[in-house]
Amino acid sequence: MERNLDFDTVINRKDTLSLKFDFAKRRGLPADVLPLWVADMDFKTSSYIVDALHDAAEYGVFGYSETQTPYYEVVRDYFHRKYDYDFTERELLKSPGVVFAIAVAVNALTEKGDAIMIQQPVYYPFSEVIEDNNRKLVDNTLVYNPQDNRYYIDFEDFENKIVANNVKLFLLCNPHNPVSRVWSKEELIKIGEICLKHNVLVLSDEIHQDFTFVGKHHIFASLKPEFEDITLTFTSPSKTFNLAGLQTAHIFIKNPKIRRKFCHAYNASGYSQLNVMGLVATIAAYKYGDEWFSGVFKYIKNNVEFIKNYVETNLPNVRMITHEATYLVWLDFRGLGLTPAQLDDAIINKSKLWLDSGKIFGKSGEGFQRINAACPRRLLEDAMARLSLIV
Repeated sequence: MERNLDFDTVINRKDTLSLKFDFAKRRGLPADVLPLWVADMDFKTSSYIVDALHDAAEYGVFGYSETQTPYYEVVRDYFHRKYDYDFTERELLKSPGVVFAIAVAVNALTEKGDAIMIQQPVYYPFSEVIEDNNRKLVDNTLVYNPQDNRYYIDFEDFENKIVANNVKLFLLCNPHNPVSRVWSKEELIKIGEICLKHNVLVLSDEIHQDFTFVGKHHIFASLKPEFEDITLTFTSPSKTFNLAGLQTAHIFIKNPKIRRKFCHAYNASGYSQLNVMGLVATIAAYKYGDEWFSGVFKYIKNNVEFIKNYVETNLPNVRMITHEATYLVWLDFRGLGLTPAQLDDAIINKSKLWLDSGKIFGKSGEGFQRINAACPRRLLEDAMARLSLIV
């Protein structure tokens, strides 16, 4: 029976090597900021996962570890049950993280100077992985529509920039972080057809797939057999079950030629087996974590609704972008008339909050802030009250 269904209790994460709670001063922020930035949750994970990790720790031997067919079957069954998506054991690859795997794919499938497209404002490691590996970043900037308070893809710009820059790879964020769009089946098919037409490979980051609150998540590669041939799908139990620190991710690659190139670059990186705790936690999560996830899903959904109501009632110059997926909420502060630097200063030094500044997601993110809703309600109430100090 699941024991960890109390999401209201505030857990003291200070002095636990927590990136979120223990590194404010080291990063030049006041020590007393309330951190709601990096994408992990402030909840205990499923008791089934904790028990599995406890048993592994009690065993006391932490040698090299590797997975066999039963591990594959657990991952396969989860994706079949949740998304009716199937893959063979050979088509499942493992990595210590999605960003690491994307970097491997960039090096495997492109050369220095090649163009890679993203859609800003987007998860900032995308641009880092491209530019730090000496590739050319091409931005198909998402278009904000104030009428329905959502973001859309400019498909004409998408195709034109692919042609003009001879784009080799497209990094798809599905669902999108930070603007929280759940891309429709029609939108994804249009993306895929353009990429097929121009021989563009797709790296589809679907790590937030389970936190889809509006509509339905579509695994991009599943929509057409032709898409499977050009797609690498990246996912992980880390966001779903709060396991980021255990560093386990999965990559689905159907095309054997692409898979061989990826594996060659992965081996060249020097990384080999994943840590045993991450593997143990993944098995427990995918086999027994449904009850816990159902509880945390409902709790976070209510938290998102609380933020929406608070912003609309108490923060007249702030707008919350329509929220469809992820536990990361995108807030528009442009109505305050502050420069990006002034906004960051007000958030940090007046509200004493540590959020993710919109500018790190690209120029189109300036004037926005990303706030993490995966925390006890009491922390969110405190955060919203602090935001009231700057409006």
